[in-house]
Amino acid sequence: MWLLLVLLQAAVLPAQLCEAPGEVAAVRALSARLLGLAADPARDPDPSVYLALRLAREHDLRGEERYLARLRDAFQRRYGRSLQAASRPHAAPHSHPQRDSAATQHSTSAEVEWPETGRLALYLLGLRATCPPLEPGPQRSLVTWLKYYLEEDWAGSRQHGHPLTSYYQYSLGVLALCVHRKRVREEVIRRLLAAEHHGRFGHAGGSAVDTEAVAALAFACLQRERLVGARLAAELGAAMRAVRRRMVEAQGQDGFFGNVYSTPWAMQVFIATHTCRTQPAYGRAMAALLENLDAFTTAATTAQALPVLHGRSYLDVASTRCREELDTLTPISPEPLPELPGNVTVRLVVESPEPPCPQCQLYDRPVPVPAGASLLDVLKAAAAQEPHNFMFDTQDTPQGPFLSRVLGLEARQQKRNYWQLLTAPNTSLQMGIADYRPHDGETLILRLSEW
Repeated sequence: MWLLLVLLQAAVLPAQLCEAPGEVAAVRALSARLLGLAADPARDPDPSVYLALRLAREHDLRGEERYLARLRDAFQRRYGRSLQAASRPHAAPHSHPQRDSAATQHSTSAEVEWPETGRLALYLLGLRATCPPLEPGPQRSLVTWLKYYLEEDWAGSRQHGHPLTSYYQYSLGVLALCVHRKRVREEVIRRLLAAEHHGRFGHAGGSAVDTEAVAALAFACLQRERLVGARLAAELGAAMRAVRRRMVEAQGQDGFFGNVYSTPWAMQVFIATHTCRTQPAYGRAMAALLENLDAFTTAATTAQALPVLHGRSYLDVASTRCREELDTLTPISPEPLPELPGNVTVRLVVESPEPPCPQCQLYDRPVPVPAGASLLDVLKAAAAQEPHNFMFDTQDTPQGPFLSRVLGLEARQQKRNYWQLLTAPNTSLQMGIADYRPHDGETLILRLSEW
């Protein structure tokens, strides 16, 4: 019995040692706030939120059950029919109309016309962490759908040099199948390996820390679960170590890997590879994260941070111990933002890389708005100004509204571009248009950029 207890303690030790040191109350409060956001019926259910709740150390089991029911309703409605029926000519992926990526990724229509690799992968990861484990029957069709999407992404990468979705979603797909112990074709894995080796994860002139991290998690899972041969496993291990080494070398003076929102992804790599205690870069990142917990205000961003604050990675969903869960968490309802008196003026600039200049300004005007207004409020105020020469469109996603079209120019996944949000002169915003609140005199830039 004594030996069994020692072995059990050793099995959970790495995850415990990776937790935020001495910050139990702050992390618990963040978990409770996420639970409060999840309880809002006006918000669409997000699989990453459920995944974060399941990876926490304390739970509101009934609240999580209700959230899972909402998720199952959304995904069952979308994937309830067979893959064969969805693959008939009228809905074949190669014949669907061209659509904006945000609209297709988060559409709730019955027709599945564009791969939802990442979103379905996150849902399957969440199901793997459910207690008690769900019956495998309904999950089989979801796994089949994910394999189908991953094959579509793989075919797209061969044809276009990149997946139909993104390497971030592609990596999540490989990771989710691995966690479910489903084999992935070697060609699919090697496409991801090649992208890592040739540095194809960058976008908009910078590095994509989150994509590199998710790819490294997928490599670690494939190696750990022994779902590949010895030669490929050795290559995966080398690629995983290369990603981790680049992260350490690129860590900023502020302690972040990339920025505050990509840092939790990078930290998951150290947790999954059991190097969180031996790598000083991890400790610096944890300290920086704890100093900036107020940056995580939305459900989506909070869901990114919570797993690492609890010392967990997405690979831990396969080792959930249902009988040991603490049903002690009480949700904290989000407080409304305080109303600020007066008005502010924001300069709004729209740029697009049209010849003959590298970054032509298509719009440049001051926009007065009430103090405390969001960037979305600024865009609405600009559209209402005389003359009415500013237009924009958004798409709803679980992470909030996504800017899809400005002045008639649409950001399209097929063209590998997006509307980058910056504050002058060239600093990327780390929040969405509904969350960022500009200050008086600030210049905000909407720039059509490639990724």
